[in-house]
Amino acid sequence: MVTWNEAKEWFADHSEQVTLAIGGIGVVLSLAGIRLGLPFDLAWLAIIFNGLPIVWGAAEAMYKEFDVKADLLVSLALIAAVVIGEYFAAAEIAFIMQLGAMLEDFTVSKAQAGIERLVKLTPTTARVVRNDKEQVVPADIVEVGDVIRVLPGEIIPVDGTIRMGTTSVDQSVMTGESMPVDKVVGDDVFSGTVNQFGAFDMEATKAGEDSSIQRMIKLVKETDPGNAKIVSLADRWATWIVVMALLTAVGTYVVTGEMIRAVTILVVFCPCALVLATPAAIMAAISNASKHGFLVRRGHIMEELAKVDTITFDKTGTLTHGRPQVTAVTSVGSMTDDDLYRLVASIEQKSEHPLGKAIVSDYTSHHEAPLATVEDVTIVPGKGLEASMNGESSTRVLAGNAAMMNVSGVTIPDSVKADAASYLGRGASIIYVAVNNILEGFVALADRVRSESRDVVDDLHSLNVTPVLLTGDHGTTAQHIAKRLNMSHVIADCLPEDKMNTVSTLQQQDHVVAMVGDGVNDAPALKKADVGIAMGGMGSDIAVEASDIVLVNDMIAEMPHMVALSKHMMRTIKINLSFALILNGIAIILAMIGTLSPVWGALVHNGGSLLVVLNSALLLSWKYKSNSDEDRNPYVGKLVSNQ
Repeated sequence: MVTWNEAKEWFADHSEQVTLAIGGIGVVLSLAGIRLGLPFDLAWLAIIFNGLPIVWGAAEAMYKEFDVKADLLVSLALIAAVVIGEYFAAAEIAFIMQLGAMLEDFTVSKAQAGIERLVKLTPTTARVVRNDKEQVVPADIVEVGDVIRVLPGEIIPVDGTIRMGTTSVDQSVMTGESMPVDKVVGDDVFSGTVNQFGAFDMEATKAGEDSSIQRMIKLVKETDPGNAKIVSLADRWATWIVVMALLTAVGTYVVTGEMIRAVTILVVFCPCALVLATPAAIMAAISNASKHGFLVRRGHIMEELAKVDTITFDKTGTLTHGRPQVTAVTSVGSMTDDDLYRLVASIEQKSEHPLGKAIVSDYTSHHEAPLATVEDVTIVPGKGLEASMNGESSTRVLAGNAAMMNVSGVTIPDSVKADAASYLGRGASIIYVAVNNILEGFVALADRVRSESRDVVDDLHSLNVTPVLLTGDHGTTAQHIAKRLNMSHVIADCLPEDKMNTVSTLQQQDHVVAMVGDGVNDAPALKKADVGIAMGGMGSDIAVEASDIVLVNDMIAEMPHMVALSKHMMRTIKINLSFALILNGIAIILAMIGTLSPVWGALVHNGGSLLVVLNSALLLSWKYKSNSDEDRNPYVGKLVSNQ
């Protein structure tokens, strides 16, 4: 059974819907002439529940801030209609205006803070080494120059330089790189990144508020634009509408001496259709977008997306799959390619490295032959691993990078180096395989480009939107990807600040910029951009929270539809507004000559508002027709230079 407190809480959450429903019932019953035995017109339900809040809000805005809004004219029309006894006209105006306001509220979602999730990436403790002894201390008291020991699986607490040990670090939080980065003595490491395996000692170079993860938190906070509501055309022109309405009404009364004409003018001047023109179209567009996998978190952002002329893309996880995959297996010895593939997959079973896991996963997904038994596996951090096969210690297999081959005395012929270099130039990682110190071949792994990414880029060009590649990957990888995708603008080696600063530079050049990303490192740029779009499937929670739109299913192929939909939505809004203005103009003339009564004026508003809603509803089933196979009209303009 529902308790009184639960009922009060429910009403508090749904008060707008309840009062609107009461007002709607009052309008319908009044129009039908039904009073239910009550001594007053039921139109008063709408006047009280829907009209009074409008009058109070307009009066408060005028008194406190002298802020003239469309609600002021509505209030004047309401009061005038009530004074002359046109209760239905007053009720209809109040109901339509409140309906428009509720539609607007539905299109605007409240932003959810993601800062606390980012803070969770910040280590709370650090293992400081002093006088050859480890001491666990709060991370915020670590000072520059302190020696810190980081164990496998731990988050690096501060920025620093490795002084002893080798490892592999997952830097995706900071740079977005899909591949872990091998680290040796002298290499820099960043706070918030994850040490995958291999303990090491590092010297702190930045601590506290200067550390990388703390700077990122600060960037996201500073660039949060808030959650602005849609400003309707009626409110933008409110002052002029009010002045024109009053002058027209007073002038008509002075000339004709008929108060009813003046009141009718105030009624038809009320911007009901104008109020509905924008939110109705946006609601329909948002519903359409949801069918294509987009979650629009802030309603006004659809208007901004329609203005976008530049879209910046993070590479990893957006235009690519975001995980390493085997792209080539090349045998240079006595083995076949399949035998070499099975061999390296067998010894990588014991590896915790993402590249090793990718090899095992890809092999087992496409081959039925079981993996061989391996023993005595030794992991060499930063280089690879070695193992014996089938219990035979005389058969030693090495799998790792070129540095491991050199240390183990394995010769890599120049022809093989040249072949491997062709893959490295395309952004791949190479794992060489040797048996008893004789090179047998290599496996190439890379983050594959999504098959649909090129069509996405081409379609954006056809929509006069320029794609720009912003990535934390190195220049070679970024340039190769950009060339394959027909993207002429690319910025490589981007840290979070660089991505955000590039977006800012584009905005200073009068470009309206959207950012598409999926990682924590993309959050500042997503916040800074005019429109932030996050990949929701494999994207981080922080990227999603920093965004305005979320592509839930990661289907990047739908991006052109979203951009085209926003532009078509704006065309629909302009049609709605034009129709509403023309209708109001005709109604005003008819009211001035005495042809239109307040009730008929209210009914004209109903008809106009209904047509606006019906026209907006056409957006529900609208679909973009891709031009990916047609000639392009590439955008020409200076953005940012290639790096």
